[in-house]
Amino acid sequence: MAITHPVTNEDTNIDPEFEAIFSSLPPADTPDEGDVGLALSKERFNAVLIPLVMENYWPLLPDHTAYRVWNHKIPVEGGKIKIRCVMPTPAHADETFPLLIWYHGGGWMFGTLEMDDYHLRIVCVALRISIVNVEYRLAPEHPFPTGLDDSFSALKWAAENQSQLCADINKGFIVGGQSAGANLATIVAHLARDDPFFDEYPLTGQLLQYPPLIHPDAYPETFKPALQSMDRNADAPFLGRVQIKNIYNALNASPTDPRVSPLLFPSHHKLPPAYIQACGLDPLCDEDILYAKLLEASGVPSKLDVYPGLPHGFHLFFPKLTASEKIDHDFQDGIKWLLNARGGPRMDLKGSRSDGSSG
Repeated sequence: MAITHPVTNEDTNIDPEFEAIFSSLPPADTPDEGDVGLALSKERFNAVLIPLVMENYWPLLPDHTAYRVWNHKIPVEGGKIKIRCVMPTPAHADETFPLLIWYHGGGWMFGTLEMDDYHLRIVCVALRISIVNVEYRLAPEHPFPTGLDDSFSALKWAAENQSQLCADINKGFIVGGQSAGANLATIVAHLARDDPFFDEYPLTGQLLQYPPLIHPDAYPETFKPALQSMDRNADAPFLGRVQIKNIYNALNASPTDPRVSPLLFPSHHKLPPAYIQACGLDPLCDEDILYAKLLEASGVPSKLDVYPGLPHGFHLFFPKLTASEKIDHDFQDGIKWLLNARGGPRMDLKGSRSDGSSG
């Protein structure tokens, strides 16, 4: 059965507040393809974007006495990876918290623990939740599926070591990520559902910020009517169709592998509830909306927020936008919803808009 959704003018018209700022900036040059272009893109991501994000969240950091941070290395196939654990300061010796496992964005090729570090510290204290921030190994130096395998290993480690994290997964066990990290979180949720190990440690939520969910070369005929945003937003700021193509090329994995394109998993039944954020000007927007619909059709509680007229990762670049403040507020509300969503009400498939209306 073909799955479609209406596209409204609210989605496709650029947000005027964003446009006013973005149009005043000088045009950015795009690195060439190939090894040199990839190296330059990685340098810019790590040297420019990550410090910018940290600078934006730094003024909002809670008092250092309200939380604890420790780095740790955990064993994975072929080596060790670094994780950063952030835990609220317990009010008493026996206090425990829900647990969130987080994977950073960066197209499976860029990014570090620092990317979301300050934001996660804020969330940790505000919601009284322990967080494990995972530094999975990156492509192309570590070919697919290394990053995914690392992510899954980190999830298992956290489940087995929850006491070290002041966590009790019976209070909530959420897997989440941003962009490529949200892709990893989506896939990990499917893998955990099918792994007997997690019968004892069941996930209770998926927290997904604008995830890529299907390779553009892998659209099934039944999905094509619902997947128009790759063409509609091909030239969107920050992340367009050409950039997405280059990223998938560097990942060098089969487009139809569900571990790349999780929309293609044979079943989405019995997954944990999902909170999804999608950007209206993002080429990935329709994938995110479609995933919410597929989950709903499979009986999985889902909640979707769409930010009309805004591109992929807009809040990372322009944190003072009204919508940027809204997406961070919604992020925390989404976690709260997940902590209470097991068996809860289903979402309106039209999703909610950043202005609170339905579209």
